[in-house]
Amino acid sequence: MNLKDKVAYITGGSKGIGYGIAKTLLNEGMRVAITSRNLTSAKKAAESLSNDPTRILAIESEVSSMASEVKAIQSVIEHFGQLDVLIANAGVGHFAPIDTLSETEWKQTIDTNLTGVFNSVKAGIDALKKTKGYIITIASLAGTNFFETASAYNASKFGLVGFTQAIMLDLRKYGIKVTTIMPGSVATHFNDHTPSEADAWKIQPEDIGQIVADLLHMPARTLPSKVEVRPSMPGKG
Repeated sequence: MNLKDKVAYITGGSKGIGYGIAKTLLNEGMRVAITSRNLTSAKKAAESLSNDPTRILAIESEVSSMASEVKAIQSVIEHFGQLDVLIANAGVGHFAPIDTLSETEWKQTIDTNLTGVFNSVKAGIDALKKTKGYIITIASLAGTNFFETASAYNASKFGLVGFTQAIMLDLRKYGIKVTTIMPGSVATHFNDHTPSEADAWKIQPEDIGQIVADLLHMPARTLPSKVEVRPSMPGKG
């Protein structure tokens, strides 16, 4: 894919992995729309990414709502005229043993991490068919490795990996590529963490951005449908 002036839509793009991807794709010459549940956060991130409104668009959207995602995609089409790449990145994490995990925490995790991706994909399919575009979901190594206190998160990410691989088979006949990226430890604000020097050993958000750019540059005949990525060396302590 020649990325110059192509259009990417990134959910959860105001910080962390989504922000790192947005920064990389803008540097590749793409036009980018980022979402947040809070419009002020989306606008602040957009302003820090680019001062050119013809290249960046901030959108308020709640991925767990189909109506919200449909409206967001419509905003992208109205502003940029097309959609070439959809990055389903928005996610949450609630971690607790099953006996203390609340129904609300379970529902929010599944609604955001799994149903939210369904909503984004369904909202964008028609536009992506027109451009023979690309869908990339941001899953996790927790989508293949289960661990204690992670029943909701594991369920959402195992489901997301399966969902992404299935729609890859559904959509490739339309010329739409689909890949899931499964990162390990990433230096982000996920789960109320504040990145610091101690996170230098972790994958950085811009590293995921580079993986996304590399996928988009792959020859049309080739599709890496699932990418696992982890820190080269484990952290200390």
